[in-house]
Amino acid sequence: MRILVTGGAGFIGSEFVRQLLGADADARITVLDKLTYSGVEENLAPVAKHPGYTFVHGDICDADAVDQVMPGHDAVVHFAAESHVDRSIAGAGPFVTTNVLGTQVLLDSARKHGIGRFVHVSTDEVYGSISEGSWTEEWPLQPNSPYSASKAASDLLALAYHRTHGMDVVVTRCSNNYGHYQFPEKVIPLFTTNLLDGKQVPLFGNGGNIRDWLHVSDHCRGIELALLKGRAGEVYNIGGGTEVTNKELTGLLLEATGRDWDMVVPVEDRKGHDLRYSLDITKIGDELGYAPRVRFEDGLAATIAWYRDNRAWWEPLKQKAALES
Repeated sequence: MRILVTGGAGFIGSEFVRQLLGADADARITVLDKLTYSGVEENLAPVAKHPGYTFVHGDICDADAVDQVMPGHDAVVHFAAESHVDRSIAGAGPFVTTNVLGTQVLLDSARKHGIGRFVHVSTDEVYGSISEGSWTEEWPLQPNSPYSASKAASDLLALAYHRTHGMDVVVTRCSNNYGHYQFPEKVIPLFTTNLLDGKQVPLFGNGGNIRDWLHVSDHCRGIELALLKGRAGEVYNIGGGTEVTNKELTGLLLEATGRDWDMVVPVEDRKGHDLRYSLDITKIGDELGYAPRVRFEDGLAATIAWYRDNRAWWEPLKQKAALES
């Protein structure tokens, strides 16, 4: 199978590429990535010499560029997205353009060139917030941020192409990812790298917001299962099964880095901040045999150790971000 992976230089996309190419000498993957601030080609260095790996620098919103790279592939796995909630609150335009228009361009090209399967990678944030219980795939979409609204729109667009055109589309929705190579604007790498450098970290509100944490390697296994065995036109939730408040997470990161609570600065809560996310993963477990393998305690410890040992990866990214802010 020859797979086109959009956003393959990003955090989750690069893990997916590394997993597939690392496990199969015969795998063939083309990565299409614009290399925006969070797309780092170095993330793919471990597989750059794999004979089945090809990198194309391009924008999913550029229909001509997409049409040039699409032919000859058997499947598309679509990661490319603007994904930072705070950035979407500051300015929604790039999120609508990339996440909605970009998805439409890809769907049109995949349909035009007869691509066999289109996996659209989405987020649990499209469901909104849930005070108790867990979301099933049938739950109404109630996004609360410009980011999650743009992802909900792209989900519905992908599913509409299945219903209207008969395209073989599968949608996955994941909980909060963590792991190595995550861009240091997200909470775990931001807090970890700040604390390693003796810098304070910002905690929204009272820190009571709850997230279900999913190791990126488990997420990518779930996506691969959806790619290979998922039913066309279906949505599959992929979760990690570990719910932690932001304050509890902060405490774990402080302990792991040998810092105290005086390193934490309370900040005004995020606008429209969802209180709790929780995914029901019964469907993907029963149908595709998925279950998370990485215990949160082990995954978090390994992630912190990776950032401690890989300053050469994240320090230039943070320095560049500081200069551009």
